[in-house]
Amino acid sequence: MSTLAPIGTVRCAQRYRYEAPRQGVWGGGNEAIVELHDDPALRQGLTGLAGFARLWVVYLFHHNSGWRPFVQPPRADVGRVGVFATRSPHRPNPLGLSCVELVGIDGGCVHIRNHDLLDGTPVLDLKPYVPYADAFPDAAAGWLDGVTETPRELVWTPAAAARATWVATHAGLDMRHFAQVQLRHEPTAADRKRIAPDPERPDGWVIAYRTWRLHYTLAPGLVTIHDVRSGYSAADLDDPADRHHDKASHRAFLAVFPPD
Repeated sequence: MSTLAPIGTVRCAQRYRYEAPRQGVWGGGNEAIVELHDDPALRQGLTGLAGFARLWVVYLFHHNSGWRPFVQPPRADVGRVGVFATRSPHRPNPLGLSCVELVGIDGGCVHIRNHDLLDGTPVLDLKPYVPYADAFPDAAAGWLDGVTETPRELVWTPAAAARATWVATHAGLDMRHFAQVQLRHEPTAADRKRIAPDPERPDGWVIAYRTWRLHYTLAPGLVTIHDVRSGYSAADLDDPADRHHDKASHRAFLAVFPPD
């Protein structure tokens, strides 16, 4: 049996599993680079790929271990199905397959967009997406044929947007992308996400993003993010222990955006 060896690595801003969309088409324009290993033969293998609009990335789920024969798809109205009837990352062999947009090629770097990959993902292969062979829009989709899912529109208040920009600049976390991934679909799924009712708003919700909190409300087809806050209490910030190594960022944030 052949041994599989990665040909490169994904480089992108998304580092944690909850930053990856369920499907790349819901990536919100996120970009990444497939950085091939320093091997002239691998670069030669890219010849002719630039003319394609899309490509398949074959990779390893490097953050996952273990699997189960039945999984619960991320839809409240669908029961458990077999793992082979899903795109679950928890599989007997941790192989992933994603169809992404090809933005361009620069030496051994393949630039892609609208992906569901994470930084550091080992890439095993790249294959061109060929519409006549890879697209079957009228094909039956099994249990998915009965599922309708329309992403909600996502808007930010000016105050929340300013806070998200500060966090991106000073704490290195892309809240806009996180909200795009987590809140446009199933924004109240507290059984699968770190979501809870907002105690300050009868119609509000709060989702945790690492040690930060996003406060939002819902309307038909719409999610409005009203606030971004630190998840630390004053007592937490007075404690010198810093398990996540980010309390300095939170203290600086509160100096710029003091609580009401």
